[in-house]
This record gives sequence, structure tokens and C-alpha cells, in this order.
Amino acid sequence: MILSGREIERNLGDKIVIDPYRSEQLNPNSYNLRLHEELRVYDTDPLDMKRENTSHTIQIPDDGLLLEPHRLYLGRTIEYTATDGFVPMLEGRSSIGRLGLFIHVTAGFGDVGFKGFRTLEIFCVQPIRIYAGVEICQIFYHTIQGDYENYAGGKYQDNTGIQHSLLYTEFDGDADAGDTTR
Repeated sequence: MILSGREIERNLGDKIVIDPYRSEQLNPNSYNLRLHEELRVYDTDPLDMKRENTSHTIQIPDDGLLLEPHRLYLGRTIEYTATDGFVPMLEGRSSIGRLGLFIHVTAGFGDVGFKGFRTLEIFCVQPIRIYAGVEICQIFYHTIQGDYENYAGGKYQDNTGIQHSLLYTEFDGDADAGDTTR
């Protein structure tokens, strides 16, 4: 089952953390999250799964940033979120989707116990100007049935900013795995 907005609010500070929290962002069964002012873009093309694909930061100016189609932008939410006992899910807002802007390519599914800022995989089908602080996506929560263990570790837990893919760390250390220094 999906939690109602009232149930999200009842669990704040206990099983759900949203920081900062603003009641005006609460919906009937979700909570709107806002876009941070920084984005990251990859430095190379093509990307390689076995190597660290470096990226650099770009700022969204006050007058907005024009995104280019067919280019992936990594963003993050302003809000830090954490859950215990619920499965967090992320979806774009319908008003954003109707402009042809996708805020997650495939990674909307979260793990029970995740803590951190939500990294957004932003992609547009036509040029679009975006602005920092816009309510860009919504988080909602599913209940979980049966025994479970909270997500406690992993590559992205307790992140402090936008993280590019760390998939390369899953390859078994062969010579082609690339430089893993940070």
C-alpha cells in the first residue's frame, strides 16, 4: 500500500525524514521534492561501465539553465530523505513530464533504509529552461511486508551531493576496471 499524505506527516521524525520539510509540499499521497542549484554532466562520450566516468558541476543561474536534448544531467534534491520501514519511490510531477522533462531514467525505486539526497537522472526530449528550487519530483512510500533488513551500506548510502554512477566498482578488479581513485 502507498502511504497517504497524512500518514507521511504522522511518520515524520520517526520512520520518515524529510529535511527541510515544508507542509505546503505535501500532497494527498506524496511529497514534492525541489531541485538543487547544482547539476553534474559527464566529461566523456561514450561512457564505459567498467570505468569511472568523471563528471563536473554546473550551476543553475537565477535566470535558469537551458537543457539540451539527448544529454544526461545529474541533479539532486534540496531535501535530505531517510526511511525506516517504508520503501521510498520517486516519480516526476505530471506538470514536469508534460514539458518532456524526465527526472529519473530508471532509478525511481528506492531501498527501505536509504538515507541521503536523491540523485536525479534528468533528460529532456526538447530544449527546456529549468530553475533551481522548482518542485521537480515527488516521493511516495510503500509499506513493506515480511521480514526485511534496512539498506545499511552500499555505494550511495549517506551521500552528501550528486553522485555519478559507481557501477564500475562492481566489476571484479580486472585490469580493465579503470582507475578507482577519487
